[in-house]
Amino acid sequence: MTLALVSSPLSAPGATPPVDDAAAPGPVPVPAGAPRSRILRRLARHRLGIFSAGLLLLIVLACVAGPWLSPFGANRIDLAARDLGPSLAHWMGTDELGRDQLTRVLEGGRLSLSAGLATMLLTVVLGVAIGATAGYLGGWIDSALMRMVDGFYSIPGLFVLIVAVAMVGVSFWSIVVTLALLNWMATARLIRASVMTLKRQEFVEAAHVLGASHWRVVVRHLIPNALGPILVSATLNVAVAILAESTLSFLGLGFQPPDATWGRMLQEAQIPVIRDGQWWRGFFPGLMIFLTVLCVNFLGDALRDAFDPRTR
Repeated sequence: MTLALVSSPLSAPGATPPVDDAAAPGPVPVPAGAPRSRILRRLARHRLGIFSAGLLLLIVLACVAGPWLSPFGANRIDLAARDLGPSLAHWMGTDELGRDQLTRVLEGGRLSLSAGLATMLLTVVLGVAIGATAGYLGGWIDSALMRMVDGFYSIPGLFVLIVAVAMVGVSFWSIVVTLALLNWMATARLIRASVMTLKRQEFVEAAHVLGASHWRVVVRHLIPNALGPILVSATLNVAVAILAESTLSFLGLGFQPPDATWGRMLQEAQIPVIRDGQWWRGFFPGLMIFLTVLCVNFLGDALRDAFDPRTR
């Protein structure tokens, strides 16, 4: 049985949660006879989503392989070539130390995308575990977990992120774990709504009659059938994590030199862009953030439409 997502509003950290938990939209089951290939056909008809997936794949491949293919090192200093605009030798120009901007953009993309992917995985694991537990068990456990979700929603995310990184120190995992702890709530709400709908279905009752344990019902039946909401939430969480990491690096509290990330490159470009008019210093890192987040959002929309059986 395949599920579809009716709505997937992902809230940013610190956003006000909906008042009525039970009113959250849940998935609509696909009829048993509907072939899984129908989902692929819906996805294939979403041309913008397919184009976004292809462009996102190209960005990822370029960031992974680019630094090794470039003739310049990401931290190679060449004072004779400093502050150069885009040219055939340096497609994205150079910085004040003569470092090739294209190489640094691709190198920074590896770190930014890795942080976004790792944050997404932790967010999905935490959100699915709490959401599935709340939706399946219900009662006071559901109420307690949802009040915890409300409490996390009320936390000013950026402020807590800055304080946590300042206290723990700047490292890859400190940033990833902090971002995940501030972004799991929307996933938990989506999975809770899905599980609350699914646990009333006949196949769940049949599993109980056959003697399946609660753990087996949740892991083998409920979570796999909530794959649609999970995929949509996962893709959108990548965009949220990349933006949050870029914001933190832009404020100077993210990854530190000589590590390059897109947000860090924007922070370093402030004075050259404003004072010296070196537009390429901020344009290309900002463009990569914009394209990546846009592609991830369009891909999430395409997945939502593909898993929605009412989409024509």
